[in-house]
Amino acid sequence: MDAAEFRRRGKEMVDYVADYLENIEKRPVYPDLEPGYLRSLIPNEAPLEPESYEDIIKDVERVIMPGVTHWHSPYFFAYFPAASSYPAMVADMLCGAIGCIGFSWAASPACTELETVMLDWLGKMLQLPECFIAGTHGRGGGVIQGTASEATLMSLLAARCKAVRRVQAINAKKSESEILSKLVAYTSDQAHSSVERAALIGAVMMRKVPTDNHYAVRKEMLKKMVEEDKAAGLIPFYFCATLGTTPSCAFDHLTELGPLCNEENMWMHIDAAYAGSAFVCPEFRPLLNGVEFADSFNFNPHKWLLVNFDSAIVKQHWQIPLGRRFRSLKMWFVFRMYGLKGLQAHIRKQVALAKEFESLVRADKRFEICAEVVLGLVCFRLKGSNELNQELLKRITKSREIHLVPCQLSGRFVLRFAICARSTESHHIQQAWQHITQLTFELLQEFQK
Repeated sequence: MDAAEFRRRGKEMVDYVADYLENIEKRPVYPDLEPGYLRSLIPNEAPLEPESYEDIIKDVERVIMPGVTHWHSPYFFAYFPAASSYPAMVADMLCGAIGCIGFSWAASPACTELETVMLDWLGKMLQLPECFIAGTHGRGGGVIQGTASEATLMSLLAARCKAVRRVQAINAKKSESEILSKLVAYTSDQAHSSVERAALIGAVMMRKVPTDNHYAVRKEMLKKMVEEDKAAGLIPFYFCATLGTTPSCAFDHLTELGPLCNEENMWMHIDAAYAGSAFVCPEFRPLLNGVEFADSFNFNPHKWLLVNFDSAIVKQHWQIPLGRRFRSLKMWFVFRMYGLKGLQAHIRKQVALAKEFESLVRADKRFEICAEVVLGLVCFRLKGSNELNQELLKRITKSREIHLVPCQLSGRFVLRFAICARSTESHHIQQAWQHITQLTFELLQEFQK
């Protein structure tokens, strides 16, 4: 492919992408396939001779699209959002064309400097304390990670290093291995599995803190566990707080937990992967109160701030890879083409859609809401057994008209309804609820026989 063909094919691909997104709701949101479907559709080895672009693009529809879960369909309500916008896509094209490996300032000054400035822009949008901002007298700033999982691991490794140095400064005879064997980290029993995985990789003990009736960690329980561990000769060194838990979007109480962590010399990391984007709206910013006590903070613009994957922000200067893509271009394009007001409008619209769905659920006495609806996630279930709700979700998934995933809350099987796609509107919410209630009617009819 030379430059002339690239111009032609590039325009064709832009049209294909635009057509795909404009018509995405006509496709079944979830594939009807068995694992291993793809291998039989393509050769066992790469071609010896070049193939035509026309043949490849035909195979996109024949091989790829039948196996795609359409995350940007307005009928996709699973997991959490995967952000997407046209400005971010265009910026990703430019990122690929520039193709720099930004492992140092000299490797590509613009890559390094734009990332620093974009993270300052974000920090100011979220009204973070000045210590988190690079362009000040402080030592703040941060880097773009691939995912929140990486950010959590980096914070834990930094905390581990700091704890070892602190103990050795008091007792130089203590070996690193001896100290590591006594370190203990904490997180909510509602935290994402990536937090526990970070502890496994970091080779430290991690304890899960029981949550209150709202699935949030409170000071009393964490303090009790810390005191028990100190009495047992362990060294509490790290707490990962969650703002917007994956099961129910619960919020740990930072204003209580932060001072405790500071008093106990424990590193406090905040995982706000999903909810963090909402803090650009003044009405949701109080949910971040207590961030001033934190040592590091992460959220994912690629979840809810219209910046395509991958783009996870961590206010702290550690990272796993040396090489890095020019990911800040996506932020620069999105922030400039939407403006802060446009980003706020997107968040507010999706929160309003969640509230609309919540009101539909509350109006139907067969259902119950299982957790407070704070942002764009509604946790609900049919009143009845876990088996009944499992069967309802099974039928929803099999229909392929809408897509949801479950969670467990207080031992109950719960359905999660997250507002995800940028194109989701009120009529999609109404249609989704109509579909759920129709399947519920059929299910209850069968169970009563």
